[in-house]
Amino acid sequence: MTKKINWYPAIILGLLALLVITFGALVASRATQGPVKHFTEGGEREIFEWKLVTTWPKNFPGLGSAPQRFADNVERMSGGRMKIKVYGAGELVPAMGVFGAVSEGAAQMGHGAAYYWKGKVPAAQFFTAVPFGLNAQEMNGWLHYGGGLELWEEVYAPFNLIPLAGGSTGVQMAGWFNKEINSVEDLKGLKMRIPGLGGEVLSRAGGIAVNIPGGEVYTALQTGVIDATEWVGPYNDLAFGFYQIADYYYYPGWHEPGSILEFIVNKTAFEKLPEDLQAIVRTAARAANQDMLDEYTARNNRALVELVEKHGVQLKRLPDDVIAHLQKISTQLLQETAAEDPQFARVYKAFKEFEGNVLPYHQVSEEAYYKARELGKSPSSQN
Repeated sequence: MTKKINWYPAIILGLLALLVITFGALVASRATQGPVKHFTEGGEREIFEWKLVTTWPKNFPGLGSAPQRFADNVERMSGGRMKIKVYGAGELVPAMGVFGAVSEGAAQMGHGAAYYWKGKVPAAQFFTAVPFGLNAQEMNGWLHYGGGLELWEEVYAPFNLIPLAGGSTGVQMAGWFNKEINSVEDLKGLKMRIPGLGGEVLSRAGGIAVNIPGGEVYTALQTGVIDATEWVGPYNDLAFGFYQIADYYYYPGWHEPGSILEFIVNKTAFEKLPEDLQAIVRTAARAANQDMLDEYTARNNRALVELVEKHGVQLKRLPDDVIAHLQKISTQLLQETAAEDPQFARVYKAFKEFEGNVLPYHQVSEEAYYKARELGKSPSSQN
């Protein structure tokens, strides 16, 4: 007797798969299509409507508000010809899905940090922060006048992406800890939320680096999933309320001395814009980049005072031997990774060359001035 085969489940699964593929293609096509035509009293008008997805909670101070300011400026500068709708983490795509979503065309733009994508392209980490590397001022100089942006564009080209500097936090804090760090031994076994090259350095020092989105950090620290976390600095850390669940607040931010955020643009969508709108997008991003640094500069100290004086936070400096140990590991990590990855090596070489050209002058300008300013405030100078 021949057994009758029931083909219906296979047919249904096949139809569902076809539907998913078709929907995905439709979303990608929609995201990268040209302008939408609107009819006004003056006649037909082409309006570009874009989506911008971010890795941050929407309108979160500094990080989350910058994309919205960018979108508002683009609409004003374009006279309403370009409208960008901003989505916070998880609203349209997961926080860590931004890179893929923009690359594939599900959204035309994204805002995040390049080191989040180290699994796809290790060299991307240079365009956020390098432990013990360039500060915000120096990073902006490298990107815009030292060839860094051109290298960044090369690194992202295979993913159909155009990168733009999208903000800077300045020097960050070392983070929030639930135990004191008195020696190198205290780093061993420490579970800490710390992404990028800084996370790899911690791992080599015996810690356990964890990379989770900002929206999940508070709960992870509160429940003991992690023992410590770095986030940004006082302005953002106060907003997240880390003082409620951690005992110690450490500095300096050795791992992120001048963190640059990024706007990423789908190249196909960008090339469909008229030249004037392309220029507006680039100009608005450049403005947002500086504006964020200005905001952190103005608000970090006020937030730090509140954390210490109102909430009783214990502000502590990492011991010198710990800092020296981490710096040694960082140098080894960069050199070893460069020996294994040609693209990483090329960016590392350019980064170090720029650093070698800018640091000597900053030693006789920025650093010398800071020391002179403090000398003038010392008690002995008042006699």
